[in-house]
Amino acid sequence: MQAPQPNDLRPTGPSQTPSEPPASAEGAAAAVDSSTLLQGHKAVAISHNGSVYRLQATKLGKLILTK
Repeated sequence: MQAPQPNDLRPTGPSQTPSEPPASAEGAAAAVDSSTLLQGHKAVAISHNGSVYRLQATKLGKLILTK
């Protein structure tokens, strides 16, 4: 099998890991996995523009963001 050429547009297989979101259109918001933010905790404090918010995971797997 030949190595793909720089101008070869055929897909060569998955280029993203399962935890990465699919490629998005320009200007779309970036996705961050909640487990990355929570790091095994049920809640985490997030500082934003001088205010502190609390991101909490519920027993049902939902997220709650409060100020």
